[in-house]
Order: sequence, then C-alpha cells, then structure tokens
Amino acid sequence: TNIEILKKLEDAHPIIPLIMEYRELQKLVSTYIDTLPVLVKEDGRIHSTFNQMGAVTGRFSSNDPNLQNIPVKGEYGKVIRDAFVADKNHTLVSFDYSQIELRIAAVLSNDTFLKKVFQEGRDVHSSVASKVFGVPENEITPEMRRRAKVINFGIVYGMGVTALQANLGSTRAEAETFYKNYFEEFPTIAGYLEGVKKEALEKGYTETLFGRRRFFPALRSKIPYIRASAERMAINAPIQGTAADCIKLAIVRAEEALKKEGLLLYSHLILQVHDELVYEIADEKVDDAIAVITRAMESVLDEKVPAVDRIPLSVHVGMGKTWGSLKD
Repeated sequence: TNIEILKKLEDAHPIIPLIMEYRELQKLVSTYIDTLPVLVKEDGRIHSTFNQMGAVTGRFSSNDPNLQNIPVKGEYGKVIRDAFVADKNHTLVSFDYSQIELRIAAVLSNDTFLKKVFQEGRDVHSSVASKVFGVPENEITPEMRRRAKVINFGIVYGMGVTALQANLGSTRAEAETFYKNYFEEFPTIAGYLEGVKKEALEKGYTETLFGRRRFFPALRSKIPYIRASAERMAINAPIQGTAADCIKLAIVRAEEALKKEGLLLYSHLILQVHDELVYEIADEKVDDAIAVITRAMESVLDEKVPAVDRIPLSVHVGMGKTWGSLKD
C-alpha cells in the first residue's frame, strides 16, 4: 500500500503508523547504512557521478550513489549526514539560495509588488498573506502565513485548485476562493503564467531567462489529462529552469572568483544539491572564501536583469565539521 494511502488511514488502526515508521527505517538502512560504507574508495571518500542533463528542468542529477537524496529532515537524517565529515583542518560550508524560484518568478513576471517585497527584504509569505487576506502585515497569523506559503510555491509549480486543496488541508470551495483571490490580487502573475502557456502551445517549447529551451510534445496530445499535465509543467519550466541555470552559473562564477583571489587551492566544491552548493574549505581561508563564493552566487542574474528591476538573490550560509551539524 503506497504511502499516500497509508497517511489517509493513519488514524484507522495503531499498526499503520508503525508500518510507516518501519518503512522509513528500512529505507534508511537499505539505501544508506548498508550501501554507503561499501562505496568508500581508497582515499576514504565516496565519489558520486553528476549528470549535467540528469533532470528535465536542467538541474544536475547524482547517481552511484545519489548524494542529492540523503535525508535532510528528522533525527535519523541528521545522523546519516553526520557520517560525512570534513577533512582534517577543513570545514564543510553550504551555500543555499533562499527562495530562488519565487525571486525568479518576480523577475520573469515583472510583478511590481513582489519585486518591491524582495528589494526591501520583507518576508514574502507574510506580505502576500497581507494582500490576499486584506489584513495588515503585523496582524498576519502563522496559519495565514502558512497558507500564503503553500500558494506562493504552488503557483511556481503550476498547482491547480485540487492540489491546492490537498496542500492546504481545506475544502474545495475554500481552495477555489483562495486561488481566485490570489490571481485577483496578482493579475501580473496571472497574465505572465497565461502568456507562458500560450507561447508554449504556439512554439512547442518554453525558454529560461538565459535562453535554454525545453520542448513539450505532449502539449499536442489528444488525451486531456496528458495535455493538462504538460501545460502545468510548461508554466513552471521557465522558473524552475532559470533556477537550474543560476546554480550552474554560480558554480562557474564562484570557481572564477576563487581563482582570481588565489583561494582555489583551499576551496573545493564537493556537492551540488537542488539550490545548494557544498564546499570543503581550509580552516584558515574559510571567511575569505565564504565572502567570495557568496558574492559570486548573488550576482548571477546581474547581466540579464537591468539594475532597476534587480532583485537580490539571497544566499544562506551554513558551516560545520560534519554535514549534519551545519550552523548559520
């Protein structure tokens, strides 16, 4: 029985949560604990293969082993990540783009409100909640913010009313009202998404901000649900694809900047996960390298976006001696 069904039945019998817990533990044991130690090479390290064309969005994939799906949540995930240890006199440093897809959505849609929120450094979910619910920002409740967060990310992923209802945990009528209110308050975003869909139907492909194309032959399918699925993916593709372009450009720009500053021998990129780069940096050069890498990552959109429309790309930095113990 798949996990979605088990979640729905969770309260039906005391054994169901136990089955779910058993499965989680079994997966951790078989996928990581039994497997990873066997893959350690003579140099004491595990070497993954990164595939440049591994995902349709343009992101890297990782295999043999896949180091991009090491668990991040829960106590067990942290314990497994703690097995990844920095070399002697080195520190692991992660650089993670914060809310990059929402920032790119603001750039691509050219929505004045969203751009201003990011330019002023305000909390985007609280700001959107304030607009959609018609309440001052200082009166936004945690539940209102949670709902705004669901729809913010949902719009980026082409989420419809049904998916929104499931993610909000609300009634269909409530989800429909929320969906409608959002697009009434953000007509620029609605217009942008509709324009992407229309252009994709005409051309058969979408383009990222940097001009990389993704083709959608299924848009011409005669089967409605296949066509609808392709439309949702096409709407999301320029946003997700531009985020994928940004992380790849960040790798190149950071490398160039480290070389220029004489820090390349001390800073080694060891992993790329989603919107995050993980480096192993010599302790005596950590502060210098952090400044250089952060600056390089934050400026990847500058050549494509006029200064007046620019939105700051925010990079969150964590560091520690193990992958599981990274702190701000």
